[in-house]
Amino acid sequence: MHKIFKTWKICSNNVLIEGLQKYLEIISTHCISTRSICIHNNVDNFSGRTDLELWTNLVSVLAQGGPNTEFALYEASQMLDSGYKPNDYSLFHLVRASVDLGRVSYCQQLHSYVLKSGFVSSVFVSTALMGLYRRIDSLRDAHKAFGDIPQPSVVSWNSLISGYVQSGQYLKALSLFLELCRSDIYANAYSFTLALAACGQLGLLQLGKSIHSTIVKDGLECSVIIANCLIDMYGKCGFVEDAIRVFNEMIDKDIISWNSVIAASTRTGNLELAFGFFRQLSNPDTISYNELINGIAHFGDIEDALKILSNMPDPNSSSWNSILTGYVNRNRVPEALDFFSKMQSEDVLMDEYTYSIILSGIAGLSALTWGMLIHCCTIKQGLDASVVVVGALIDLYSKCGQVKISESIFSSLRKRNLVTWNAMITGYARNGDLTKVIELFEELKTAMDLKPDAVTFLNVLAACSHNEISFDKAVRYFESMIKDYVIEPTVEHCCSMIRLMGQRGEVSRAGRMIYELGFGSYGVVWRALLCACGACRDLGVARIAAAKVNGRKRVWLESSCGTEG
Repeated sequence: MHKIFKTWKICSNNVLIEGLQKYLEIISTHCISTRSICIHNNVDNFSGRTDLELWTNLVSVLAQGGPNTEFALYEASQMLDSGYKPNDYSLFHLVRASVDLGRVSYCQQLHSYVLKSGFVSSVFVSTALMGLYRRIDSLRDAHKAFGDIPQPSVVSWNSLISGYVQSGQYLKALSLFLELCRSDIYANAYSFTLALAACGQLGLLQLGKSIHSTIVKDGLECSVIIANCLIDMYGKCGFVEDAIRVFNEMIDKDIISWNSVIAASTRTGNLELAFGFFRQLSNPDTISYNELINGIAHFGDIEDALKILSNMPDPNSSSWNSILTGYVNRNRVPEALDFFSKMQSEDVLMDEYTYSIILSGIAGLSALTWGMLIHCCTIKQGLDASVVVVGALIDLYSKCGQVKISESIFSSLRKRNLVTWNAMITGYARNGDLTKVIELFEELKTAMDLKPDAVTFLNVLAACSHNEISFDKAVRYFESMIKDYVIEPTVEHCCSMIRLMGQRGEVSRAGRMIYELGFGSYGVVWRALLCACGACRDLGVARIAAAKVNGRKRVWLESSCGTEG
């Protein structure tokens, strides 16, 4: 059948029909299914048939998907416009088909219909709407749709938790998971896999172990999928022994199990252990090879990683990217550029991560000309709009002192993620435009579905120590980070606050803060406090700090702080 449509037009004043942004311009006599639902029929054809009969025919087409879905969706919109009311099952398939076809505006109109017609209590319909908002990265609306469900099912809970995991908001995902566990709804296997994934990303070993205990209590530890997630969680938390124990206790193992335990071994630099598992595999896949290459490129000899790459059956872009990352991480950027050129000459498919990696290496050298050449490559490949590439480009130009170019790239973005926000904020901080740091930070706080993270606050605190910002406001930022955004302070945050307190002469307060935050055993914070004492000439606290660093250095103290009093 020839293509019978170009673009949809707004076809009615009805609230549901207004949402259809594409409409049939060329009509054929083709019927959309063997049930003889024909697109050229007018509403008079609906007469004499019950609502249930009409919707049953359409639902069968919508549920199947495929080329007839477009026509069935249009037919459904005509029926709604004519007053034929669907049941929740029909409306569920109508929403899902609209989501699959990317009819975002129409889905939003359907959401209004759901609210007005009382279908909001339907778990099926509301969960389908949550799927829409997850797809367009509007978790705020997805969460709102979830809140409208009187009695959400575990599927509804999982849909929302999954959205937060996929968007990198792991703490929010875990908060929802714990809320699910406290509710009357029982978490299922999928719920646990989502929670374990979040724990692994955040390195929350104790919570991960607690979830593991619950899994055993509920008798789900025999699930291959859950066991694989446990291996992954322990591996990402750096506890390879626990990962291996779970692996060894598995009765049935799939290729994901083997790849997970290999990855757990390589992440901790235990390459011999990883090789041992790899050799036991009778038929390793591309991911098996990639995990091994990635580990060697980070902890071993890159030449060994190159040998594996040359001998593996089906290398993909990730295989090459691992070695490229190894060169960049070891500050062997000239070799990274040679390897990048080799990838080009051998027609290796380069993805957004390839360009992000090489751009980060070039940025470390402040090699503007090379950066501009790679920028041109991303434009040619159509990857210049990727948030991963954009973040790297903003970082590159700001490190090369071209903050105006970074600003232009950032401003042109239709969609920004936290990486791009942080790249721009860091760029301003690096180039001394500290007022812009604060302005952009305040703007980020109002962005939908985004929240500042530890990197954001580190830049803000650094800006406060070099700007005409009141000390009290800087303290409020720090306290907000901990209380409002539930971000655990790092050593870097602590050192920034020590510098700020030292500027105010409050080094005694800084000393107390070190213990309150649990950084008493970190030499770097005591060195920061020692420097702060030198600025405000507090010999008493300086003695304590010096003793914590490496003993009493009386000569250094006298020259730095002068005589007491």
